[in-house]
Amino acid sequence: MTMDPRPSAAADENPFFETWNTPFGVPPYGRIRTEHFLPAYERAFAEHDAEIAKIVSQTEPPTFDNTVVALENAGRALERIDDVFGHLVGTDSTDELLAIERDISPRSAAHQAKIEMNEALFARLDALHQKRDSLGLTAEQKRVLERHHTRHRRQGAALTPDKRKRLAEIVERLASLGTAFSQNVLADEQSYTLVLEGEADLAGLPDFVRDAAKAAAVERKMPGKHVITLQRSSVEPFLQFSSRRDLREKAFRAWIARGDGNNKTDNKALIAEMIALRAERAKLLGYPTFAHYRLDDAMAKTPEAVRNLLETVWKPARVKALADRDEMQEIIREEGGNFALAAWDWRYYAEKLRKRRCDFEESEVKPYFQLDRVIEAAFFGAQKLFGMTFKPVDVPGWHPDVRAWEVAGADGQHLGLFFGDYFARPSKQGGAWMGTLRDQEKLSGNVRPLVLNVMNFNKGEPTLLSFEDARTLFHEMGHGLHGLLSNVTYPTVSCTSVLTDWVELPSQLYEHWFEQPEVLKKFARHHKTGAPIPDELLDKLMAAKNFDRGCQTLEYISSALVDLDLHLLQSADGLDVNAFEKKTLDRIGMPEEIVMRHRPPHFGHVFSGGYYASAYYSYMWSEVLDADAFAAFEETGDIFNPEIAKKLQQNVLSTGGSRDPAELYVAFRGRLPTADALLKKRGFLDAA
Repeated sequence: MTMDPRPSAAADENPFFETWNTPFGVPPYGRIRTEHFLPAYERAFAEHDAEIAKIVSQTEPPTFDNTVVALENAGRALERIDDVFGHLVGTDSTDELLAIERDISPRSAAHQAKIEMNEALFARLDALHQKRDSLGLTAEQKRVLERHHTRHRRQGAALTPDKRKRLAEIVERLASLGTAFSQNVLADEQSYTLVLEGEADLAGLPDFVRDAAKAAAVERKMPGKHVITLQRSSVEPFLQFSSRRDLREKAFRAWIARGDGNNKTDNKALIAEMIALRAERAKLLGYPTFAHYRLDDAMAKTPEAVRNLLETVWKPARVKALADRDEMQEIIREEGGNFALAAWDWRYYAEKLRKRRCDFEESEVKPYFQLDRVIEAAFFGAQKLFGMTFKPVDVPGWHPDVRAWEVAGADGQHLGLFFGDYFARPSKQGGAWMGTLRDQEKLSGNVRPLVLNVMNFNKGEPTLLSFEDARTLFHEMGHGLHGLLSNVTYPTVSCTSVLTDWVELPSQLYEHWFEQPEVLKKFARHHKTGAPIPDELLDKLMAAKNFDRGCQTLEYISSALVDLDLHLLQSADGLDVNAFEKKTLDRIGMPEEIVMRHRPPHFGHVFSGGYYASAYYSYMWSEVLDADAFAAFEETGDIFNPEIAKKLQQNVLSTGGSRDPAELYVAFRGRLPTADALLKKRGFLDAA
């Protein structure tokens, strides 16, 4: 980055004004303080503006180098600050950081919009785009040019000045609303605790749930108590095992009401305004609805294609879920209960149904899924498939719990660093995600990535995971492999910079390896005895892989359909978010005993930012791909088949967004997939 030649105390003290001479160039977290961010942003905004001005003020005709490459190199200082600040807010927020986020989020959005709407810059890109086939570009260069042209066009660069002005106002306001939305959800999660008083309140809870609740109480300065929080890793096991129906209802109602409390952290008005602004944005850009705008730059292309996939899977999933519901109601009757199964009962009676149908309980398998061994299993899969090795390293981290590994490829060469931040804490946003502190690229040298995985597991001695928790770890590791194995030249198409409904293919595909007996027999070992998981228990686990899959599928698809329907609105006048949710769920026949995985008031994927807006369907779109992709390995009789693994690395994991996804998939598999593999994977073929 360009250094300010003028010496100052602030420059000497602010790490963002320096080259980082830390191991592997990781951020110097021990020196970064809250007060460093705003001055760093101010300088980076100005520097980025100057870089763009230099590009557009050239008198020379546009070339790939003087326009596209220059654009690729612009804003590097800003990106470095964004990467550090964004993940700190997500993983270890403070009131001071959240205040900066409220300030900087709309300013960042306005800054980016100003560049992407720059008429002179777009004119240079458009001139190159029109003659792209005669420029002698490589396939990657042509794709990079296309992505820049598409991004600027979709941000309104070709609009009239008055429309560009209005669009910039919309983008800035949406950024403020998204920040407020996510901070409201975090505030609701931080403020709620269900304190369990004595043995009666702990009834039915196995030791690992009690231990986690005790640790959560200590973390909240309530020693000697047991506390359930609204973190998914806390509340879901409580709903699964607590025999106290009254407490299950209390925790459940608080959980689904995040962002819906009719108080200062209520998100419904924010959602209505976001929907209205997104609809206006789409109309300005010539699309009938925001969903049409969003999906035009995705593999799916149209809302109709999305709805067709979701409804194809919805029907057999609903049949499965209703059958499970009826069996659970029968268990209630047999036990002498005179109440109808409710949503807060589902997980509790599903556990009883699993015991009856599959002859095992979650508590029987959890002792075999120790966090460290599951991490080892994820590394083992990467080694077997791609020759990767992971060596622990001591580098600066943003929290004492953070761990780091140096990653090498099959040739022994350095691939990058991998960070794991696995434990829940009050300062961390819920969920699990992959991110980068630096992306791979070759434009400014052989730059290797800094990749991170973030989870929210309950910390224990040792930390034991559920089967779903362990699968989540593999999911995020799949994203991590996508980042670590990236091998492109240009930052715009590096790592996970791909279309939304392609980005989940590597992550969901990697989940398959966790479910394989070959992996489980090696790494699923009892945390006390070290004994491998018994064959009998493993067989039961494999036979029960699709247990409760009907409910899980309805939870997901209902969220995706409500997302789609909201963004198909042409107007949000008088939008009552809760009434709209109910109308959509009634239309599709959502069983009243099941709730959406993410209700709109806490649907961060869609409303904390725009990445998954109209695109939450992407997980299922990618699942069509991942089910078919794993079948490529199964068809050879070797789940680690080296030839298939090589094709996967060459055509999916290393390519980033450098080629069209459909082209990449055909290069890997020889054809495009159908939904049959997905229906088979979820156990729905017999119900279709």
